[in-house]
Formats: sequence, structure tokens, C-alpha cells
Amino acid sequence: MSALRTSYAQDIALLPTRGRRYGMAALLAVAIALPFLITDDLLVVFATGLAACIGAIGLNLVTGYAGQVSLGHAFFLGIGAYTAAVLSGDPEGGTLGFGITLLPVWLPAAGLAAAVVGLIVSPLAVRLRGLYLAVVTIGLVFLGEHIFKEWDRVTGGPGVGRPSARPQLFGFDLAVDGALLTREQKLYLLMLVLVIAFATAARNLARSDIGRAFAAIRDRDIAAAVVGVNLTRQKAAAFTVSSFYAGCAGALVYTVTGFVEPGSFGLLLSVQYVAMILIGGVATISGSILGALFISSLNTASRELAANLPFVGAVTGGGALNVFQLEGILYGLLIIGFLIFEPRGLYGIWLRARTYWRAWPFTY
Repeated sequence: MSALRTSYAQDIALLPTRGRRYGMAALLAVAIALPFLITDDLLVVFATGLAACIGAIGLNLVTGYAGQVSLGHAFFLGIGAYTAAVLSGDPEGGTLGFGITLLPVWLPAAGLAAAVVGLIVSPLAVRLRGLYLAVVTIGLVFLGEHIFKEWDRVTGGPGVGRPSARPQLFGFDLAVDGALLTREQKLYLLMLVLVIAFATAARNLARSDIGRAFAAIRDRDIAAAVVGVNLTRQKAAAFTVSSFYAGCAGALVYTVTGFVEPGSFGLLLSVQYVAMILIGGVATISGSILGALFISSLNTASRELAANLPFVGAVTGGGALNVFQLEGILYGLLIIGFLIFEPRGLYGIWLRARTYWRAWPFTY
């Protein structure tokens, strides 16, 4: 009986069954224990992946839930990263900075700066859709690349860059080793808490009237307008919320790495986030998290390949392929493979496995 839903309150609950509640508790226990069981090098990978989860959730809200194809996510990630870096930067340094290192200040500011730009761009989503919207959002990436490379006072310039946002919380600097926890452990735990908060907010949004309006627009926007959905307002909301998530993710990802370089926000980064939601699972929050962690791990693996495969070189030269070209090939192959053989992504594989074991041994 624990797997059955017997009331409306249980049906709309985040964790409607006892099995899901126990499973989530076990997963959280493993996640909390993880930084004390693995090395700091691996923790950096997981912390970066958790920060990327927030950006993947944001892209899934606008593309997976609202059906608005966006390839300009890198642009909004860059806005968030540089907003946070400027606010927390050294006022006397070579780049613009205001010295506000409090995370509760620069993190929402990074999200809001990206959200404002997303709101300005959102009217394009009302007039365009499908391939036309995708092409326009690609233009945002190229525009952002030019701005980031030329605005030296803010970005430090190509090949130079600047330090990323410095996180301070409750009087503690999370970017340095402490008496009890290392820098990597503190950043991992911070990212874990933030991912839980952002994922819960996104899941509640998807279950709300706004989320149902997003789904109606995705399935058939003309029919949605006929039944009373305000297309202009809801598409603008989708882009704004997605941009807010992207801005926060951009600030957090580069907080883990400690450095921001203008060349990082190219089209490959947007493709990377598209791969996250397609491989993890479109229109699912859990799929966004699975895909982001998978792609982040793949990035680390591809860099290891550069040292072990003779035809893969470093960033420039040294082989038939460099590591960034290899990453692009892997993203393309994975996207094609999942779209053909498993359109629901990693989350779909998990659903099939869960359904199989729920019915076992009566698999018919």
C-alpha cells in the first residue's frame, strides 16, 4: 500500500510514497558523507557538477518544460559569472571590483543581472519559435563572446581573465582551507545545499499553474492561447527564470574553479548544457541533475584522455585532435545516441529499472 496514493495531498507531494522518502534520505546521506570519503581532486569535479546542475535545471525549464529552444545559455552564464566577480572583486585590483564578498549578496545579484537580460530578450521568444529561435539565441552567444573579450576592465581580456567571485558566508571564507574542512569540502557542501534549494524551487514551479502553462505552450502554443494562456507573459517568465538560474550557475561554477576567462563562454558551453538536459532527461528536474553530473565527469575524463591517447593533444597542437575538439565530438555522439536509443535520457533508464524491480518477478 505504501506505493499507492490515496489522497490529493499525497498525489501532489514532492515525495508521495514512503519508498521515495526513504530513497531520498539515503541519497542525501551518501551525498553528505561523500566529501569525507573521496579525495579533494574528485570533490572539485563533483562541486563543479553540482553548480552546473543549477544551470541545467534553468535550461530545462525554458526548453524542456516551456518548449522554447535556447542555444544561448553560455551568454547568461557569462553575465552571472562576471556580475559576481565584479561585485566581489578587489577594488584596488587591475579589474573592476567592489569588494562585496558576501555570497548572499553577489549570488542573487548575478541571477538578477542575467534575469534582466533574459527579460529583455524574451520578446523574441514570442515572435519566434523552433529553429528560428535557436538561431537567434546562438547570436546572443557570439554577441557575448565579443563583449566579454573586448571589455577588459570587467573581464580582464582574452588569455588574461580575472579571479572569480570569492564566497564568504557567516563570517567564514569558503575559498580557503579551514581547521575542520578543506576548501574543496566546504565548496562541495555549499553547492549541495544550493542545488537542493534550486531544484526544490524548480520542481514546485513545474507543479504550479505557471508550470502547467509552460507545458501547454510546449505541446501546442496556439491551443494554449485559445484556452486562456497568456503566451507573451508565460514565455517571458520562462526565459527570465531560466536566465536567473543560468546567472547563479555561472557565478557558482567559476567560484569553484577560482578563475574566469572570456573565452570560456562560447558555443561549445551552450552545447554542453544542451547535452546535459538531453542526456539526463528533458522536462525532468532529476534528469537535469543526472545529466549535469554526467557531463561534468565526462569533461574530466576527456582531459585525462589527452594524456593517454597519442592522437589527442593538449589545448593547441600535439595531436590530430585537441581536448576541446574531443569534447565536442563526444557531446555530439552522446546527443545522437540518446535521442535515437533513449530519448528520455538517464532518467528514462532509471524509470525503466525502477518499474522492472517494482514488478519483479512478475515482469509481464
